[in-house]
Amino acid sequence: MAASSRTGVSGKLWLLASGVVLVIALYTAGWFYGASVLKERTLSLLGSQESRGISAECADADYRGYPFRIGLFCSKVSVDDRTNGISAMFGSLRSAAQVYNPGHIVWELDSPIEIRTGHGLSVSTTWENFQSSLITRFRGVERTSTMIENAKTNILSSATGQAFNISAGHTEIHLRQNGNDLDAALTLQNTDVVMKDLPQLLPRFTANLDLTLTGRAGMIDGSDPNGTALYGTQGQMRSVSADLGDGKLITVSGPFSFDEQGYLSGKLKLRVEQIDAWRDSLSQAFPQIAPTLKTAANMLSALGRGKSASLDLTINRGKVFAGGFIQIGEIPPI
Repeated sequence: MAASSRTGVSGKLWLLASGVVLVIALYTAGWFYGASVLKERTLSLLGSQESRGISAECADADYRGYPFRIGLFCSKVSVDDRTNGISAMFGSLRSAAQVYNPGHIVWELDSPIEIRTGHGLSVSTTWENFQSSLITRFRGVERTSTMIENAKTNILSSATGQAFNISAGHTEIHLRQNGNDLDAALTLQNTDVVMKDLPQLLPRFTANLDLTLTGRAGMIDGSDPNGTALYGTQGQMRSVSADLGDGKLITVSGPFSFDEQGYLSGKLKLRVEQIDAWRDSLSQAFPQIAPTLKTAANMLSALGRGKSASLDLTINRGKVFAGGFIQIGEIPPI
């Protein structure tokens, strides 16, 4: 090969190598510049709610994932809503999005979660595995899905002294913007509920929740002016159910609302399948009230078709009435 030809080939290879190096250098500079901008915007966003009495902190905030991903990492996350008297603390946060699809974000969160409200309600949750993903659009977060394995939750109301524990082998949470409303669905599998100083209330069951919160689409991404507080919120409970298997199913549906003090009100319909089976399960857990349970089961059977029945429930600021006039319980404020 002539010297001039070798020189020409070498020159082209040198230009190609230089071009590759330049592209990598520009991409690297762009990635780190974008990461620094995202970090500044994240910190700015966390501080932008101060005027509404909401402060949030992402401790040791950092963006990682070079070269093909970018994600926010925090050693601890905390939120303090002074206006509504709600505070929450979370463990470490790790997130990631592909550079070519930044609107699809996956993230993980370490336990525990600790939430407290000004009405004396405290909630603490631990788990073995927490994974979530979200889809963003121009309006913000459009929808999100979360999966939690082996979650254990303790709920305590200092106002009433009521305390109970909930454990679930598998949990799924799905949130979606529906215009100005927020659709929410929750599934708890292999669930146990235990109240303080009482035997287990129910055998292990599966619970499902499907509801809409009116005008609260912004709760999904923090753009709602009321934050995550449910005070002053109304909605539609399409279905809340507890399934013990073998046809033993309880379903509640209907409109509901929370007032500014956190009390629940609503007009709900309760449906019970396999009344006798429920009576037997509860009688085993609470033998001291077995005669009362038998009487209640007979009344439900009379209202329905023997094995199943429906009952109208009215909740007025936490007080629960059967048929609109017989008080059967009380729900503390959130």
